Amino acid sequence: MCCDWLVCFINGSLVQCRISGSAVQDSDPPPLSSRIFSFLDVVTLCRCAQVSRSWNVLALDGSNWQRIDLFDFQRDIEGRVVENISKRCGGFLRKLSLRGCLGVGDSALRTFSQNCRNIELLSLNGCTKITDSTCNSLSKFCPKLKHLDLASCTSITNLSLKALSEGCPLLEQLNISWCDQVTKDGVQALVRCCPGLKGLFLKGCIQLEDEALKHIGGHCPELVTLNLQTCSQITDEGLITICRGCHRLQSLCVSGCANITDAILHALGQNCPRLRILEVARCSQLTDVGFTTLARNCHELEKMDLEECVQITDGTLIQLSIHCPRLQVLSLSHCELITDDGIRHLGSGPCAHDRLEVIELDNCPLITDASLEHLKSCHSLDRIELYDCQQITRAGIKRLRTHLPNIKVHAYFAPVTPPPSVGGSRQRFCRCCILL
Repeated sequence: MCCDWLVCFINGSLVQCRISGSAVQDSDPPPLSSRIFSFLDVVTLCRCAQVSRSWNVLALDGSNWQRIDLFDFQRDIEGRVVENISKRCGGFLRKLSLRGCLGVGDSALRTFSQNCRNIELLSLNGCTKITDSTCNSLSKFCPKLKHLDLASCTSITNLSLKALSEGCPLLEQLNISWCDQVTKDGVQALVRCCPGLKGLFLKGCIQLEDEALKHIGGHCPELVTLNLQTCSQITDEGLITICRGCHRLQSLCVSGCANITDAILHALGQNCPRLRILEVARCSQLTDVGFTTLARNCHELEKMDLEECVQITDGTLIQLSIHCPRLQVLSLSHCELITDDGIRHLGSGPCAHDRLEVIELDNCPLITDASLEHLKSCHSLDRIELYDCQQITRAGIKRLRTHLPNIKVHAYFAPVTPPPSVGGSRQRFCRCCILL
């Protein structure tokens, strides 16, 4: 008789269930069998459901479908699939990701909201058919919702934020990146009724102005993460309000917000000592003066994106090397005033030996092989970017790899110019054409 085994690990212990013919003979009592199934993903549950009747009952039990992520399973699903999932899971479902499921619309999500009223985390990232109607349904039926991702759902307007504020007071994290119809009125309604917000992702919400940031700063004392990338209308005035009202802030992205100045760095240094991640790429008005204040007050910094902060010099690197021992990722691409001396200080700072993992130096024309020598002591360094660093050589990279054999070095060297043809006669075709 054909026999097979299901092998699972639970809390470090190996458990086997025997399959004999079409029937399943469990070597453990039913409660343990049910527990085994609770650890399986969607694909495995579906496969197990086809083994036998008893496994079908166990695999399709709603209690095993508390967390579902269809992104790596199947993204071309239709709305009826979501409706069927909601009917099977009911109140058991806590987390659902429909990221990238372009075929899912408002009707399916209304049925879902009615059936899955205990949902806490829902990702609709990239579900472009979604409109304000879905948020109305969530507001009406899902009061326990804490995390909602609506990124790239471009039909979302202020009406969605107002609905969520009325029905989902426990909301902690909201992503409405690229929902470019949202304005300060929607943000105001949201933050006034959701005081527990810890994460706001507003990337690409190009209509937002300082007034919206003032509402956030005045009503979100628990805020930890804020992304305002490419919100080009915001200025120092609004961001200073954020710094003064959100002292727990750990991650701030204002890349592409070209109007901000050193005043923001001073405000962060004075009010947000827990800051760990700062992304200010393409903020060309920032200088060494602001970064000095920041470094001297924010000692927990781990990741900094300073790409195209064209005014900073080695002075910024000196301050970071002294005051920021936890620094792991640093982007200095297109910071054309950085020299080997700044990298020398960074390589000898407290973050260098065990912390620094990534450094990006693309288009830093003053950087030479000497900088690579200074980074040899960075034993945790995993990746270095050196595109268009004209003074970096293959020999310098080779010497670095003798000390850090696993490092990923991304660099580009232009092809050697071919020698002139012998005899002075001009070739009819270039070398490439001849080869091809």
